[in-house]
Amino acid sequence: MNLLRSLLFYVGYFLTMLVCGVLFLPLAPLLPLAGRYRLLNLYNHAIIAWFRISCGVRYDIRGLENLPDVPCVILANHQCEWETLFLQVLKAPVCTVLKRELLNIPIFGWGLRLLHPIALDRSRPARAMRQVLTQGKQRLEAGLSVLIFPEGTRVAPGNRRRYNKSGVVIACRAGMPVLPVAHNAGERWPGRHWVKNPGRLSVRVGEPIDTRERSPEEVLAEVEAWIEGQLTEISEVPRPAAPVGRGEPLPG
Repeated sequence: MNLLRSLLFYVGYFLTMLVCGVLFLPLAPLLPLAGRYRLLNLYNHAIIAWFRISCGVRYDIRGLENLPDVPCVILANHQCEWETLFLQVLKAPVCTVLKRELLNIPIFGWGLRLLHPIALDRSRPARAMRQVLTQGKQRLEAGLSVLIFPEGTRVAPGNRRRYNKSGVVIACRAGMPVLPVAHNAGERWPGRHWVKNPGRLSVRVGEPIDTRERSPEEVLAEVEAWIEGQLTEISEVPRPAAPVGRGEPLPG
């Protein structure tokens, strides 16, 4: 049954991408940035809804009342593609820190280019880090929120990775709050397998964390403790006690 549901999902997934690409991409460049987000995020809304319908997924989303009225840095755990879609519509307009290679994907990448992401060349880590810190602050000052996955890459449910502090450094420098988000989307939409799983997909949006007159290390410790605490409660796969690996991966 899961196999058939997944096949059905991907039929709708690619049809939606094709239709939205044909209808929206020619119009989007003619719109101001806020209008582009509203138009192109229709694709995200459609995929999120279709995933729920076709794959038997129940959404349990809590904490939407915590969304701040000002731009913020959104920090979330990263397990699969689903949260990249959802977090784009959680607090739009939002600028995403991502791998530059994603911009070359037909249709999908073309749409991303129109939303002013921070696209990193991960083969040049020092330059990429400077780019994140400089452009992230600029985006916040321009009124956009910034989305960063502090683990730096997809991490399968049941695993942990050291959190990167670039996101909280941006927030501290700009004096903007950090919005922590935790989810178990990888249990429903496996990051490295195309077959989807029915069941409950839980999302928890935390209260904004004030960064003014606080060190990035202090803020990051609070963010990580909150996200990991929420994951312990909502995950079906047990959480490990400590991060695996000591690397400091690039965000995105």
